[in-house]
Amino acid sequence: MATPDFIRTIRASAGHQLLWLPGITAIVFDDEGRVLLGRRTDTRKWSVIGGIPEPGEQPAACAVREVFEETAVRCVAERVVLVQGQEPVTYPNGDVCQYMDITFRCRAVGGEARVNDDESLEVAWFDVDALPELNEFGVFRIKQALSDAPTWFDATAFS
Repeated sequence: MATPDFIRTIRASAGHQLLWLPGITAIVFDDEGRVLLGRRTDTRKWSVIGGIPEPGEQPAACAVREVFEETAVRCVAERVVLVQGQEPVTYPNGDVCQYMDITFRCRAVGGEARVNDDESLEVAWFDVDALPELNEFGVFRIKQALSDAPTWFDATAFS
C-alpha cells in the first residue's frame, strides 16, 4: 500500500512513533454472491480491499474510492459490518501504525474487475466457499458481511 502524502507529512515530524489511523475495508459482493479480492504487491497474498481515508473523506466514500482505485469495480456501500481496533503494525522502514478499521459490506454496480493500480498483482471474484488463503481477520470480515446478525468480536483471537 502506498503511503498517502498526508501521512508522509506527519511522519516528517513524528518520526517512526506509533500513529493511530483510520482504516477502511470493503467487502464487495457481486450479483452472484462472489466476493472481490486483490493479491497485494507488498505481501503477495490475497486480501480484502481497503485503505486509508483522505483527510475529510467520509468512511463509506473511502470504501467506494478504494475499491475503484484498486480493482476498477464500481460499488455502493450498503452497511457497516464491523468497527475494530487492530494490533499495532511495524513496517519494514520502522514506522509503527495502529488502525481503527471500519468494514463495509458493498455491492458491485459496474466495472470489470482488473488490476487498476500498483498495489495489486491480481484481482478476482471468488465464491465464498472457495476462497484463496486469507488471514483469519479477512475471513471473519467476509463472514460478518454475509450475516445480518450482530457478532461480538474478540480481538485476542487473532493475536
